Amino acid sequence: MVNRMFRTALLSMAACGIALAAHAQTPAPATPAPATPAPATAAVADPVVARVNGEELHQSDVTRMVSQLPPQVQQMPIEMIYPAVLDQLVSGKLVAAAGYKDKLADSPEVKDEIKRAEERAVQRAYIQKEVKARITAKSLDDAYQAFLKQNPPQEEVKAAHILVEKEDEAKAILAELKKGGDFAKIAKEKSKDTVAAQAGGDLGYFTKDAMVEPFANAAFAMKKGEVSKEPVKTQFGYHIIKVEDKRTQPAPTLDEVKPQLEQTLSKDIVTALVDELRAGAKVETFQMDGSPMPKEEPKAAEPAPAAAAPAPAAEPKKN
Repeated sequence: MVNRMFRTALLSMAACGIALAAHAQTPAPATPAPATPAPATAAVADPVVARVNGEELHQSDVTRMVSQLPPQVQQMPIEMIYPAVLDQLVSGKLVAAAGYKDKLADSPEVKDEIKRAEERAVQRAYIQKEVKARITAKSLDDAYQAFLKQNPPQEEVKAAHILVEKEDEAKAILAELKKGGDFAKIAKEKSKDTVAAQAGGDLGYFTKDAMVEPFANAAFAMKKGEVSKEPVKTQFGYHIIKVEDKRTQPAPTLDEVKPQLEQTLSKDIVTALVDELRAGAKVETFQMDGSPMPKEEPKAAEPAPAAAAPAPAAEPKKN
């Protein structure tokens, strides 16, 4: 059963006139025409999911409505929410048809809403066009080089550890290791860190800021292949650390950071685009009641700093 949040979201969408807006530019005919069978390829690509007085609803209509729902609802299995979505689409069609029958499509309120919706769509289309045109291979590469300078590669350590509760336990394990005990085997048997223990205590590669300070300081001070000489205490217990490798963190490739760079570039482009449009336009703004904006008083010029007094002449040396 679809939960209350989903039903509330659907009702809210209906109340806001989403169904009406979706079909506002395609008035329903006074007498519904018989449905025309779609070509086989179109039917497969976008199958009919319902007919309301002969007017078809397609799978794409369901997808569109789901995309407008809250993220929590969108994450639900489509099989769970499909019946309620389809029911709402059918209801929306019926309400819209009734509105067209009453000639509400010609009302000033609906025409104004359609005009505003069209304006928003044109805004989005224009911004998308400009962003696409201005994000070039060169601008992406420049942003990538700047990213690499701002995020220099860090040193990384690959280490394994054995975590126990008491210092005496840790010292006993150190003694066992000195006698030739197998680090990975002991980690699997005795470490409290059950996740790392399954891999013989392996923690993989990590940067210094990824670990708690006492652990990180000890690990980064050790040499490759070295085991900590004393247990390292943290809030989790006592650690015996084995450093397996050290390296400089590999720089991310352009493809790895491309989405992040495109997002940053898009924001900069939109800001620049609006600035350009404002620079070439005559913009007049007024207060909420339509009266003129108060003029800003020019700032008083700051007094120029006083000239420094001349240094006194050096006195002649007395013989």
